[in-house]
Amino acid sequence: MRGSPDTHHTIFPLPPDSATTGPMDRDTAAPEFLTTREVAALLRVKERKVYDLAAAGEIPCRRVTGKLLFPKTEIEDWLSGARPTRLGATRPPDVVSGSHDPLLDWALRESGSGLASFFDGSLDGLDRIAGNEAIACGMHVYEPGTGDWNRAHVSARLGDAPVVLIEWAKRSRGLIVAPGLEAEIIGIAGLKGRRIALRQPKAGGQILFDHLLAEAGLTRADIKAVANPARTEADVAAAVASGRADAALGLEAMARQFRLGFVALVTERYDIAIERRAYFAPRWQAFTAFCRTPAFAAKATELGGYDLSGYGQVQWNGP
Repeated sequence: MRGSPDTHHTIFPLPPDSATTGPMDRDTAAPEFLTTREVAALLRVKERKVYDLAAAGEIPCRRVTGKLLFPKTEIEDWLSGARPTRLGATRPPDVVSGSHDPLLDWALRESGSGLASFFDGSLDGLDRIAGNEAIACGMHVYEPGTGDWNRAHVSARLGDAPVVLIEWAKRSRGLIVAPGLEAEIIGIAGLKGRRIALRQPKAGGQILFDHLLAEAGLTRADIKAVANPARTEADVAAAVASGRADAALGLEAMARQFRLGFVALVTERYDIAIERRAYFAPRWQAFTAFCRTPAFAAKATELGGYDLSGYGQVQWNGP
């Protein structure tokens, strides 16, 4: 993880004239956070019950230096019957999950925003947002019924959550092929009998590959899947470059980086699903500010296979 976690939490805000205000005045200022005892008194329950609610993620809370604190405004919203969502009450870590994208991976590091990443597939990322383990998910899940990307999956998994789906880029995806096989593997049909690097089941690339395989009238039995799935786009290209696989479904950007053959098949839309509250937080805003710089655009051009014309467009907006 780059950056460092927040180390300062203001528990009792100082009034504007704090330089001349005495200690008694500060003590009477309305706290931003409540203690476990204060929440228990407010709810008219024992403190043990408050701990149980916090452990189950059923009440808004923060853990600071091992102590539970409860945001006053969030507790008031919670008590007023604010609509619950599938997202947890506690704040998730500043982690971007989902599908690996080389441009996104680079931008997260270069921006200095302090955001971390954990890429293990589009559907895994959706699960991590729903499980309160990440603030965002990068994804490129093809939806054959509509010919669209991502929206139906986000709606089905996070439909009652305050999440927005924002376009990152359109990407050129196709077959990455080993040197010398460019003339023989010119489409999905050319994969029959070949050694193919596959992705993990929750990866958008694997979902698309299975769809394309079926469209070509082939099944998994018609190819030779290499052992161990490739978990990132770089792993896909590396499997071909090392000679372990004859081909794999991957990105043009990765084929270029590893100097491999490439057969374009589809232009896919890679989106980022993110919690609204996280979108407006300082770390994400620092990241998006970096993505508006010439350096970001230059990197996309250098990698190749990216179309940033729709960057930032809202593709779906939760309640």
